[in-house]
Amino acid sequence: MRRFLALPAALLFGVVLLLAGPARAQLSIEITGAGAARLPVAIVPFAGEAALGQSLSAIVRADLERSGLFRGLEVPPLIPHPTEATPVNYAEWRARLADALVLGSVAARPDGRFEVRFKLFDTVKGLQNPQTGDLGGVAFTATREQVRTTAHRIADYVYEKLTGEKGVFSTKIAYVMKRGDVYELQIADADGAEGFFVLRSNEPILSPVWSPDGNRLAYVSFEKKKPVVYVHSLLDGKRHVAANFKGSNSAPAWSPDGGTLAVSLSRDGGSQIYLVNPDGSGVRRITQSASIDTEPRFSPDGQSIFFTSDRGGSPQINRMPAAGGSAQRVTFEGPYNVSPRISPNGNSLAYVTRNNGRFQVALLDLTTRQVQNLTDSDRDESPSFAPNGRMILFATVVGGRGVLAAVSSDGRVKQRLTVSAGDVREPAWGPFIK
Repeated sequence: MRRFLALPAALLFGVVLLLAGPARAQLSIEITGAGAARLPVAIVPFAGEAALGQSLSAIVRADLERSGLFRGLEVPPLIPHPTEATPVNYAEWRARLADALVLGSVAARPDGRFEVRFKLFDTVKGLQNPQTGDLGGVAFTATREQVRTTAHRIADYVYEKLTGEKGVFSTKIAYVMKRGDVYELQIADADGAEGFFVLRSNEPILSPVWSPDGNRLAYVSFEKKKPVVYVHSLLDGKRHVAANFKGSNSAPAWSPDGGTLAVSLSRDGGSQIYLVNPDGSGVRRITQSASIDTEPRFSPDGQSIFFTSDRGGSPQINRMPAAGGSAQRVTFEGPYNVSPRISPNGNSLAYVTRNNGRFQVALLDLTTRQVQNLTDSDRDESPSFAPNGRMILFATVVGGRGVLAAVSSDGRVKQRLTVSAGDVREPAWGPFIK
């Protein structure tokens, strides 16, 4: 298990760069645990959606169910087929036990695209007062190739209206897939679909992390037979070296404004934390210890950096001012706590802890100091928060093969993302799409 201080020892030869490559392998999601109280929602197949070639409404339903907060109701064929413009019989849908209702339609446009319309209804409020039941809707214009994107946007709308927080179904995830001797840095939808690679290499690829605007990835590549930090533009496919100093260059992390990278370098001896501009300029050291300091992560306000250090005798998570200064230990439960990841609201810290010989994802409430172990697996690594803080994506091992998994921040909702062939590691959840 590659964790604290460890980097792959075997360096392979050769690198092939292929930008925005075709879909290679789709991650399939398995729900392994769901929340106890789920809101029942009826998502009626959209009138005319057969012309799209796939069921847009089924994707919306799958998104909402995957959150663990909603339970999709089976809807039998209805005649006449209701649309977003159809008057809603709230009593009928309450009798079907639906608390919420989604109706929509798809119509072909003269330019070959499609107009997708939908509305969301609160059947509980609507039964009391029909004027309050209509929660609004949106119209989208989409091609057949944009069905999934459109469905994710609809699911985000429904999620936000019913929960009060932003949905993450339209966001992306990055991860590293290894098949044979080939490593691929892949990007996919949050549900694992529509995966494609931005980099293929015969060398290890580690630690991908999204820039705050979602347009760049920083990562570590071994193609120069040593760990080097790169910044890769997803807009034009170009990339450049951000850190290639003597020794190890690893663990990049973006500042909230995207103007700075925190990295772990051993250029001056032991591993220490440095700040560097994304173009590789302006290197400055911010830790000054005789210990090993690594895995930096900025707080959401950019004022602090959390990092892993063995300065207390064992790997623990510490916090220091982003500009440098004295560090304070954050984790105290257990002899081994690494890989700090701060929640988007800054209130909690996810990390990997060793618990009776098992490496598991834990969550520390930074206000109450309460710690909760969120997983029951034994080889977890690389936790990554969804941008709304509701879910944590991480890598683990099942049946001797690397897979991705996700757990809600309360530990109740659990998912597993697998691929038919290959190991999947190093996940990073991207930011909200602007």
